[in-house]
Amino acid sequence: MTHATYADLLQPDDKHQALAYDLLLILGVSLLIGLSAQVAIPLPFSPVPITGQTLMVLLAGATLGSKRGSLCLLAYLTEGLTGLPVFAAGASGLSQLLGPTGGYLVGFVVAAYITGRLAERGWDRRISTTALAMLFGNAVIYALGVTWLIVFVGWKQRSRSVFIHSSLAMS
Repeated sequence: MTHATYADLLQPDDKHQALAYDLLLILGVSLLIGLSAQVAIPLPFSPVPITGQTLMVLLAGATLGSKRGSLCLLAYLTEGLTGLPVFAAGASGLSQLLGPTGGYLVGFVVAAYITGRLAERGWDRRISTTALAMLFGNAVIYALGVTWLIVFVGWKQRSRSVFIHSSLAMS
């Protein structure tokens, strides 16, 4: 059974207005994610900072749904790849996607989709299931991010760097 997301509740009935509404939501929220990335706390033991992006990514999925949420994150990645300073601490470019943060960036798209899909199934109707949906989305981000990060910090350094980074980011 599919439930309406919060974005669905305000969507206009007219097809053209609905398309404009969707595009504005996707682009607007992608820019908000870019703003949240500017809140970056560098970690001396990791090339990946703690940012406000994770929260915004999960909220994007939960409020926009799986389709709009994942499209929003694809728009965000496109903005960064084309040179807009939307990645953490104003970074941009392909080097961010291919560098230590690449797994997290790809994980954002998948997490927004999963969180959005769970919201469409009604998981955003109760605090407990909303928290679980966010936890699942967060787990996806860290699974992809940490796996990719291990490539850059090395297998021997993974324990300290990955454990401390993940622990701080989850708190």
